[in-house]
Amino acid sequence: MSQASPDQLVDEIEDIRVRLAGTIDELIDRSNPKNIVKRQLAQVKAHFVAPDGSVRVENVVPVVAITAAVVGGIIVVRRLLD
Repeated sequence: MSQASPDQLVDEIEDIRVRLAGTIDELIDRSNPKNIVKRQLAQVKAHFVAPDGSVRVENVVPVVAITAAVVGGIIVVRRLLD
């Protein structure tokens, strides 16, 4: 096993420092609240809209049906309590 020269060690340390700086920058970017919101919003949109821009009816209809049922239930309960 050969000994590394001081110049080789300095170069290796500099390479490691550059890689770590890039990793830290990436972590900071990924943990930025605005970026987290953007990723989550994109995930929700992808659930309801296909890549070609068409609506995914199989995912939209249940949400609309549940929303209508909840609103209808609230209206019925309010009328019964009045």
